[in-house]
Amino acid sequence: MTSAPLHPRQGPARRTVVAAVGAAGIAAALTACGSDDSSSPSAGAGDTGGGKESTGQEAGGTELAKTADIPEGGGKVFADQGVVVTQPAAGTFKAFSSKCTHQGCAVKGIADGVISCPCHGSQFSATDGSVKKGPATSALAAAAITVEGDAIKLA
Repeated sequence: MTSAPLHPRQGPARRTVVAAVGAAGIAAALTACGSDDSSSPSAGAGDTGGGKESTGQEAGGTELAKTADIPEGGGKVFADQGVVVTQPAAGTFKAFSSKCTHQGCAVKGIADGVISCPCHGSQFSATDGSVKKGPATSALAAAAITVEGDAIKLA
């Protein structure tokens, strides 16, 4: 039985390895830039009287702020929790993801009923998270909160 001579190089060709590494780098870069995911839920969650989701935290959720800390017509970004809490009308509190749906930047300013993204100028409604001004085309995802007394808690 005759066997073919062994080639000194075993394994994939250099060109195959370089192409695979390049493709993985592009995929990682695209993931890091975020996406314009129009399937984000925006209705129903974030209401102050809704049900609670199980998050594995203590009963009642993590306290984010006192109601007095959230200005009427404005709000506050909680970067560590990835949420923005707004008070679009007196005594009404809403919460949304603080991640802009355009390219994933963190929203910063909340004033006059508008949540603003500093990266490309997208603006969202403080009432329902919907897009008021692009380039974002998808609403901010709603987040579940509860208001217990004067405490606003992440559900």
